[in-house]
Amino acid sequence: MRTVLTIAMVLLGFFLQFITYFFLTAPWDPVYSNPRIPFAPALFILGVMLVFLAAVVYELLPDRQVQ
Repeated sequence: MRTVLTIAMVLLGFFLQFITYFFLTAPWDPVYSNPRIPFAPALFILGVMLVFLAAVVYELLPDRQVQ
């Protein structure tokens, strides 16, 4: 369970970083270089935090008991 949750958090974090950078903040138009939404950097940072918190979740969740 903890492995699945950790992998899901890492993938969600990388996906959020990718989407936020390439589609919300990357200056594709040289004239218009402001981000499309003002809180896009916060979404990118949230993606980074998710990736790092995945290691915390992996370490703190108990492993399945094998009988």
